[in-house]
Amino acid sequence: MRASTVYIFLTIVITLWSQSACDTADATADAALKVDPAAIAAAVSQSEVLFKQREDVQKLRDAVTLLGKARVANPRTFDLEWRFSKFNYFLGKQIKDEKEAEKTFAAGRDAGKIASNLQSGKPDGYFWYAANLGEIARIDPLTGLTTIKEIQQSMNKVLEIQPDYQLSSAYDGLAQVELETTGLLGGSAQKAADLLEKALQTEKNNAYLHLHLANAYLQLKREADARKQLEAIVQMKPTPDYEIEYRECLDAAKKVLNSRFSS
Repeated sequence: MRASTVYIFLTIVITLWSQSACDTADATADAALKVDPAAIAAAVSQSEVLFKQREDVQKLRDAVTLLGKARVANPRTFDLEWRFSKFNYFLGKQIKDEKEAEKTFAAGRDAGKIASNLQSGKPDGYFWYAANLGEIARIDPLTGLTTIKEIQQSMNKVLEIQPDYQLSSAYDGLAQVELETTGLLGGSAQKAADLLEKALQTEKNNAYLHLHLANAYLQLKREADARKQLEAIVQMKPTPDYEIEYRECLDAAKKVLNSRFSS
């Protein structure tokens, strides 16, 4: 056997042995790391309490940190992953530094993807994966161009599984894609309006649906219809546990009402 052939043969054997050793080590590590249901339940419960106080951004950071520690101590579990994705989404929305926000959304995106793989028949992972991906697209438009279909596919999967999930917000996610890609990118304000109108047939108390439908109507030159949606936000009673988001929508609605419909 030629020396060069022997060298190649030995290289292949060593490489295969190394891969086998790594796989065995990983498998051993995974086997040694067992799910602690009590610890997970405690982390979920405590993080939910902190999440309800998310107007204080430090409470939201604490919720993310708490779930992060539970994730490190356990193999990937659905209950931790989708919440970690959700809480990172809300945290990223409050962070002003774009680089930090993008990193936070990326962590949420990755956890959402894991959750959807763990439980493909539940909407949570798909929704928060797409929500985080959408925020990354806003920060980095070039990334957004390559992820539009992923966002749409995930939100459509949510509609397939549970259309009313998160106050029918999958319709809103799809509508925002349409509104933010009008023109050369093929988005349609009319498609956005159709999606939001469908969502409002069964969900009246999601202020974002009304706000974004008003935006769609304004693009369609339907001023009177837009005003009705904005006034609906002013008059509606906020959904429990989402008063913070309602106030955000209320402020935005009042600004448009004052600037365009004050006379």
